[in-house]
Amino acid sequence: MRVGIIGTGAISHKHAQAYKNIGYELTVCTDISPESGKRFAAQHGCEFVPNYEELCRHPKVDYVDVCTFPDFRLQPLNACAEAGKHIQVQKPIATDLTTAREMIDTARKAGILLGVVSQHRFDDSVQFLKRAIPDGRLGKILQADAYVKWYRTAAYYSRPIKGSWATEGGGALINQAIHQVDMLLHLVGSVADVFGNWQLGALHKIESEDVVNALLRYGSGATGVIQASTAFWPGYTERVEINGTKGTAVISGDKLTTWDVLDDAGEPAPVEREVASGASDPMAISLAPFERQFRDFGDAIEQGRKPLSDGEDGYRALEVVISIYNSCRRNEKITLNA
Repeated sequence: MRVGIIGTGAISHKHAQAYKNIGYELTVCTDISPESGKRFAAQHGCEFVPNYEELCRHPKVDYVDVCTFPDFRLQPLNACAEAGKHIQVQKPIATDLTTAREMIDTARKAGILLGVVSQHRFDDSVQFLKRAIPDGRLGKILQADAYVKWYRTAAYYSRPIKGSWATEGGGALINQAIHQVDMLLHLVGSVADVFGNWQLGALHKIESEDVVNALLRYGSGATGVIQASTAFWPGYTERVEINGTKGTAVISGDKLTTWDVLDDAGEPAPVEREVASGASDPMAISLAPFERQFRDFGDAIEQGRKPLSDGEDGYRALEVVISIYNSCRRNEKITLNA
């Protein structure tokens, strides 16, 4: 696969390294800051072009990887649709559901694939639970929770666009904990309704939330809790906890750290203790799940199938986030669309 990257900030370097590791060719990049883009091009050995339209039309690009702020998604997708190029975007898929739905519809009509980066789906821990839960090894799922008690410095939010509603779509929930929201949906299923409370700018000088709590009820009848923050010094490893009638599984960071199951049999659980987490450093994350996701997207293009994390998956995660935000604003339970 030959890949073009739009946006050359911090996460794009992780993507570039992952592409190198799996043998994909990073051919071209662009950025609204030419200086940043040219530095990235020199570092990673690709061509710099001055704008995203040119990148999306580039003859040496099989798919476009969008590593920008989430308010810039529809524009490159429209350009890719016109050029017949497949496109993968960083999470979240967008800052609002109307844009997300337009992206999905446009990609479908153009016959291009739309992927959303949710790399934790490709962790060994998540893939194991994706097999074990449907097999009934935890019994009936009663509770599924996510705790993302992270810390970000004042310097992290020093640019006015960080933590802004217009550019980032919100704070800790949409930017940090959306990964865990996606994991819950992937493993446990749809969310029926939510009730949330937040603190806006509790620690940081931002307009959105750096502390948020939500109660969930899943379509299955199971219940759950999401806690997300970037205000809890020094930052703690994120956890997803799933409790069933036959046992409990806990993912800490990217690893399955607890597998307590009654009379368990079958595939051995990959329980580990050493975890990778972005609790206090956004870049302290493993490359392996990115490599697996990018391979999956390339394979999906070649095989004419949908990727493991597509636009609809990105939409569902964003829908939970937006519903929690709306609940916080209105102080009422929000029922999600079935």
